[in-house]
Amino acid sequence: MKFVVAAITALLLTACTAPEPPLPDNLLPSLDRERYQGQWVVINYWAKWCKPCIKEIPELNALDRKYEQVAVLGVNFDAVRGDELQAQISQLGIEFPILLEEPSSALGTPMPQVLPTTLILDPDGKLVATLVGPQDLASLALATGQVGMPDSGPTAEDILPAETDERSP
Repeated sequence: MKFVVAAITALLLTACTAPEPPLPDNLLPSLDRERYQGQWVVINYWAKWCKPCIKEIPELNALDRKYEQVAVLGVNFDAVRGDELQAQISQLGIEFPILLEEPSSALGTPMPQVLPTTLILDPDGKLVATLVGPQDLASLALATGQVGMPDSGPTAEDILPAETDERSP
């Protein structure tokens, strides 16, 4: 009889627990490759103590705003959560969504050991590049195939140095 009372009590207590509140729009539980099918995905690992990470955040924001066919996602290297994560996002001016689950194992690649590191997934969801070190809009546009697209911004000539003819003065 005690077991039945305990079981009923446990069920009632379980039923009374409030559901977890929904995540804010700027946080995603994990990488959902189906959601981004047909888009390039840029996954950037960052930390608030990483000066090069902080420097490239405006470039990542610009990439996310400029190209509809590119989705930018962030990963906090220190796995900060809750109010502290929201404070860092606000303080650093991050405008793109942050993944709460570190995605490297799902992508079949080791977690980066150097920051900043940026992973590039093609429109089929395949990891096609790992960029180590700070990136700018031009390098990110080049890595995601946006260079030379109509109304897409810089062209290859804008980004790559001009070839020089050694015979010319």
